[in-house]
Amino acid sequence: MKRIFEIKPTEKSLASWYFLIAVIISYVIIYFTKPKLITPALKTAYNITLKIIPVIIVIFVLMATINYFIKPKELVKYLGKGSGVKGWLLAIGTGIISTGPIYMWYPLLADLQKKGMRNALIATFLYNRAVKPALIPLMVVYFGALFVCVLTIVMVLASVAEGWIVEKLLEAKI
Repeated sequence: MKRIFEIKPTEKSLASWYFLIAVIISYVIIYFTKPKLITPALKTAYNITLKIIPVIIVIFVLMATINYFIKPKELVKYLGKGSGVKGWLLAIGTGIISTGPIYMWYPLLADLQKKGMRNALIATFLYNRAVKPALIPLMVVYFGALFVCVLTIVMVLASVAEGWIVEKLLEAKI
């Protein structure tokens, strides 16, 4: 069975390693030249790392689960060119319920795109990340229920329009 996610070494991945090495060298130089500056920087890096580790784990588990249970043909059926309304609803729903920093979703979306996910659905997913059910009660307190309902509906509809426009522009190679 062909797996959806495959790790292949690329120039891009080497660039990431070069960047990491450059950052480490920079920290060492700063440590020896201005040691008082390094402590806050390391504390900030540590705190950010603690915050993103749970998200990395969730994304890794999600990618592994998709890789194990979903064949590429099934993926294309639900997220490819012929996905229809199901694909749009899946992109909208998963965009709304997705959590964590947006950049953590990029590797997963890039892999799905390589396997046949429509660009329109990727754009729709990313747009719907702005709709957060956990924040709706707070928004209602500040703006009122009518405003929140109208805004949410408009955002979902706009996400579909944005996805369609993105796909058409990419097909036209603009």
